[in-house]
This record gives sequence, structure tokens and C-alpha cells, in this order.
Amino acid sequence: MPPQASVRALRGATTVDEDTPAQIAERVQELLRAVMSANDLLEDDVISILFTATADVTSTFPATGAREIGFGAVPLLCAAEIAVPGATPLCLRVLLHVETTLGRDELRHVYLHGAQGLRDDLPG
Repeated sequence: MPPQASVRALRGATTVDEDTPAQIAERVQELLRAVMSANDLLEDDVISILFTATADVTSTFPATGAREIGFGAVPLLCAAEIAVPGATPLCLRVLLHVETTLGRDELRHVYLHGAQGLRDDLPG
């Protein structure tokens, strides 16, 4: 009997060097490709994606970069990250809801660039 798919949540984050639409799109696309590859996912496996950005990222919506690489049929939502003193600046976070046969302990969360140390407790 093949393993049954479950709904799981995947986390990831990255940073940009500058708040420009081009840099945001590039880093969002890099992050999504890395999360998808690390977890052997296809676009059809993705239920929805929530993006957050720190207050210093205002030039474009992170979801725009996702649509450019084929996530146009996936519900996407952008929100503001809460402003915690000392938090990582210029940071984009993502939460993907996916259907997968992977167990929670098999999921690979992805943290790139200046976000690499944000969640050392999660498997990577």
C-alpha cells in the first residue's frame, strides 16, 4: 500500500541585500525552488503560500516573484512581519502548505543568505 499524503507545513526564509523588486523576486524564486527541490515537491502539491516581509521591505509583494515562476494558480498571501527589535533586517519568510507523503521529521525547511541561522532547531 503506497504511503498516504498528508497536509504539511514547510518553513523558509531569506534576506535581500537591497529593497528592490528585482532582488526580492530573485530571492523569493531561489527560496521557493530550494524548498520545492529539498522536499521533492511539484507545484500541484502546494496548497497555499504565506509570505511575510520585514518593515524595511516595501518595493514589491514577495508573491509577485512566485507568480513569475509558475505559482499563479496557488493561493498566495503577503503580510507584514512583526517589528521585533534586533530581528533580522530585509527578511522574507515563507510558509507553504503542501500535500506530501513525507513525515514531519522528513521535511526540509530552507533558510538562505542572512536568514541561515533563524531556525537552527528545524531540520534542514
